[in-house]
Amino acid sequence: MTRRGWALFAAMCLVWGVPYLLIKVAVDAGLAAPVVVAGRCLVGAVLLLPFGLRREPVRLLLRHWRALVAYSALELAGPWLMLTDAETRISSSLAALLLAATPVVAAVATTLLGDERLGRRRVGGLVLGAVGVAALVGIDLGSVDARAVVEVLLTATGYALGPMVVARRLRGVPTMTVIVASLLLTGLLYLPLALAQRPAHLPAHAVEAVLALGVVCTALAFVLFFALIAEVGAARAPVITYVNPAVALVLGVVLLDEPLTLGICLGFPLVVLGSVLATSRSAPRGDGAAAAPEPAAEGAAAPGVPGAATRDVPA
Repeated sequence: MTRRGWALFAAMCLVWGVPYLLIKVAVDAGLAAPVVVAGRCLVGAVLLLPFGLRREPVRLLLRHWRALVAYSALELAGPWLMLTDAETRISSSLAALLLAATPVVAAVATTLLGDERLGRRRVGGLVLGAVGVAALVGIDLGSVDARAVVEVLLTATGYALGPMVVARRLRGVPTMTVIVASLLLTGLLYLPLALAQRPAHLPAHAVEAVLALGVVCTALAFVLFFALIAEVGAARAPVITYVNPAVALVLGVVLLDEPLTLGICLGFPLVVLGSVLATSRSAPRGDGAAAAPEPAAEGAAAPGVPGAATRDVPA
């Protein structure tokens, strides 16, 4: 990989690893989840608007509005609200590490839908991933909020299913157009709630956190991700999925004094190894492989990576 490729890779690991920290800062300052999500989406959408509209396929997207709504709900509206709400009760590092299981969920979904077969390696990956998640929350069960864990796991499910909507229903629509439209739709959806729940006083550091989420972790993140794909190829780019949770862990422990628990130390390596094995290539079934989305579209919402974990939407 070239120096530019490594630089883009490092930048992506950071910008899709830091959202968990920024979300935690915002909610701990008293911002409600709809305020954070609406602010992030609308700021990101406005900045990306020139990129999303310059290829002119808006009319094509409007013909597939149902698929756009489904994708937006699965990849952004549901996951980002649940993740933000979850971080009011669990640490940012635990949220990020649980989301590292998204590729495991995606492997299960593609198998159930008949797109791919499960070989021994992938079955082993699913088992390891499940054991890792159990270790993350089970060993420290007394200090972990069950509702928050469920919200994060549902977020992972949305991140896994969203790209499948793109693959099956939005093929031919430029990725950036889908991203901008989804950000606008989600931002406008939560805007009334955000206005109703906005605090009387907005702490400056909370506003800065939301702006950073929109500018750096959403708009800049997608631009960098597409540049990374162009530089190193679609196959290598999603490797950030396995690195940004570690970045989130370090940031949470160092900057927010979050605990580094036994469950995290044991569970995170198992989740990452399970994700790598569960997403290893296997023989396609029928036409499933032909319908696979371009990685850029999948990343439309990693992170949290817009979802990125079959790739990764920013979190």
